[in-house]
Amino acid sequence: MGGVEVEAMSDIDWIRISRICAGYGGDLKREKVGETDLRVPLDNDTWLVKFLRPCKYYPKSAYELIKRYYAFKIKHANVYDGLLPSREKNIFQQDILTVQPNRDQFGRRILVIELGKKWKHKKCSLDEVFKGCVLFLEAAMLEPATQVAGAIVIFDMDGLSLQQTWQFTPQFAKRIVDWLQDAVPLRIKNIHIVNEPYIFNVVFALFKPFLREKLRGRIIFHGTNRESLHQHISPECLPECYGGTLNLPRIEGPQWLELLILSDKEYEAINSYGYKKKEKK
Repeated sequence: MGGVEVEAMSDIDWIRISRICAGYGGDLKREKVGETDLRVPLDNDTWLVKFLRPCKYYPKSAYELIKRYYAFKIKHANVYDGLLPSREKNIFQQDILTVQPNRDQFGRRILVIELGKKWKHKKCSLDEVFKGCVLFLEAAMLEPATQVAGAIVIFDMDGLSLQQTWQFTPQFAKRIVDWLQDAVPLRIKNIHIVNEPYIFNVVFALFKPFLREKLRGRIIFHGTNRESLHQHISPECLPECYGGTLNLPRIEGPQWLELLILSDKEYEAINSYGYKKKEKK
């Protein structure tokens, strides 16, 4: 399924959804009975559909996802409180995160994370990297085509050093895995690890205990084998550095920052929903 087909399908899907969201909204309101601490806009179709699509429109499953999504935000309030592009300039200025301007052959968004030689770990923490990923995926969740087709992630670990591996902790690994498995209302279809040195095994060992079978099966290691990568992502959708033929300029981190800052108000709206914070006694 190509990008154009996904766009068309998402448009048709949206017409169908706009007709039935009222019914689902009613179902979700019934699911929400008793959850007085959770503030969410169940009458907003645009908001509602981003939880319904990944759950194949089952109201109960969608509501469970909503609760997990907002519970995760409360649990990790140190990351999510006041999270806005304008407050996270450093991660974008480091230019180790980007979303490609194109989609893959299945219409999926492509997020690239470079945590090897480009990552200056003394200038940019893993928490900042995580915040940048959250900002990107929150934006992707609003795209109908991405809600339908999902996204893929490329981790480029070229040049990963021993000092960098020490930045990873079991606590950080668990947070990432919990987020991906339980709290992201978006289909993450595959995670591709490329250019990983042998020392990356030390990092991955931290994540393995928390991975369930479904996500573990979606993590694919390629090393420097571009033919292996191309079995999953068409060379036409990849830049030259990954053996591809894509002739579109890379969108640099500072460019993404300029674009995302324009949506600060939208992120403020996103941050306004969720569980009420318990007052400290």
